Amino acid sequence: MKGGSRETGAGRKVALSEVNDDLSKYLRLAEKGAGVITRRGKPAAVLIGFESEGDWFECRLENDPCFPRRIGAPRLSVHASKGVRLLEGVGE
Repeated sequence: MKGGSRETGAGRKVALSEVNDDLSKYLRLAEKGAGVITRRGKPAAVLIGFESEGDWFECRLENDPCFPRRIGAPRLSVHASKGVRLLEGVGE
């Protein structure tokens, strides 16, 4: 391992200059766990890899600021007994 990277409790920290030298290597490592990219020794970004397209989609949903609002209204409707649960009426 070069001097610009080190393991931490939260994953790997890697200097931006090192990532620039071998990005494909760090993309492969990111599939196993997120890494922090540093600039001048300070955290600047997080590199997160995905094993599948589904993992990528899930990450997008988790980090979409509109997602909680989009699912909030239907959930409130169901809790207020104004909605129909998917399993209601099945097999009748």
